[in-house]
Amino acid sequence: MTKACILGLAGLDLTADERHFFHAHQPLGFILFRRNVDNPTQVMALVKALRACVNHEPLILIDQEGGRVRRLRPPHWPDYPPASVFADIANDPAEQRDLVRLGARLMAHDLHDLGINVDCAPVLDVPQPGAHDIIGDRAYGLTPQEVAAMGRAACEGLLAGGVLPIIKHIPGHGRAGADSHTDLPKVTTKLDELIKIDFYPFQVNADMPLAMTAHVLYTAIDKKHPATTSRKCVKVIRETIGFDGLLICDDLSMNALSGALSQRAKDSVKAGCDVLLHCNGQLAQMEHVVAESPKLRGEALRRSNAALRRILRVPEPLDLADARARFNIAVARAATEVRIDPTEVLTAAGQGAA
Repeated sequence: MTKACILGLAGLDLTADERHFFHAHQPLGFILFRRNVDNPTQVMALVKALRACVNHEPLILIDQEGGRVRRLRPPHWPDYPPASVFADIANDPAEQRDLVRLGARLMAHDLHDLGINVDCAPVLDVPQPGAHDIIGDRAYGLTPQEVAAMGRAACEGLLAGGVLPIIKHIPGHGRAGADSHTDLPKVTTKLDELIKIDFYPFQVNADMPLAMTAHVLYTAIDKKHPATTSRKCVKVIRETIGFDGLLICDDLSMNALSGALSQRAKDSVKAGCDVLLHCNGQLAQMEHVVAESPKLRGEALRRSNAALRRILRVPEPLDLADARARFNIAVARAATEVRIDPTEVLTAAGQGAA
């Protein structure tokens, strides 16, 4: 039976030990990183080998946001800008939304060609003043409304290309004062403010099939446990935010979490995460995660099956050459244009020189 976990791997090819381990434990899916990527032929062969290890349709994940967080890079794959750039390259919100969707649709084309069916994107976090820059330009805007709308456009583009989006980092990483890869961020903001700002983009996109938790402690919800291991926080995700899709924890090997890896896994399951995620590809660590991974059944199985049904077997039609040309022209425009809001010009003219 399928185990409720998603696992990484060490290199460009599966080792004999990895093949045996994955076949024996039947993880729900796999996640690829830069260490697993060289060229399209190699990635397609690797994905095919991973699929052959399990007797079910696996989720094959990759982080392909654009900007700092992208595993597929030139010269073999097109470059994509970070999310924040779309506000600069568009003349208005409608054009921005179209460009965000177009960029995501193009990324989905790249992934679908390789056999990858899940993108760990978009980021729906709303950056706040004074927060750590781990989110920064990965966000689509500075207001919850902008992030919600543009995040939804990104989800639509990915889904249209036959790739499932993962909305992250639920319920919100934007005001965290630390990088959860290295430390546990502690957010002391009141709940009503969190609902109004941080939760809003996730509420708007609560119908998406997959979400990834934030390794962030929200004292207004749970004074002891970060979201990933907090039953109270998962209840907020399910009830206040209204997300009923497959809930995947962020990487268990990140230093925001404390304690032994097996305990982190056990606590995440107890809190209500549907699926455990372990990314670093170290087989010895994966053994501890798999030992605490439940069989995929009940609500988790229902949500997993519902997510898989969202994958378009025949992607939306795309004129690839035209789409790439339009997208590249827009991105290039940002490097050559300095846009001035006409209302600002009129205001300045009326006020005179400062």
